Amino acid sequence: MSVEKETRSLFTDGLAVGIGIGLFSGIVSTIWAKKRSNQSADEVLDEVKLAFLKEGPIEGSWIQFQKQPFRKFAIRTEVYAGGISRIEDQTLVTYEFLADARTGTVLEVHRIPVEQNDSVLGF
Repeated sequence: MSVEKETRSLFTDGLAVGIGIGLFSGIVSTIWAKKRSNQSADEVLDEVKLAFLKEGPIEGSWIQFQKQPFRKFAIRTEVYAGGISRIEDQTLVTYEFLADARTGTVLEVHRIPVEQNDSVLGF
């Protein structure tokens, strides 16, 4: 085998290995970055609204764009606080929620009690 063919073979083999390593590390770092990144408050609110819409129409919604620290027993994370309102039995009912800022998972939901005489529709 000539020196030229041997040099060309080493170059192409090295190039293929380099491209392979670069491609692999790019894929791994993209997956890692997506796993570590936070969802936006709008994305989290959209997910929560979709879940509530499965049970009926909603009247309004809100979310705080500022993340807050949250701790439940030994688990610590950052959360978004938000709310959904809907009409149930001719009364406006509000639900407040806390959702994990990284995954969007709803961690807590609380129904805010409404006085019987505060009927929205006047019944």
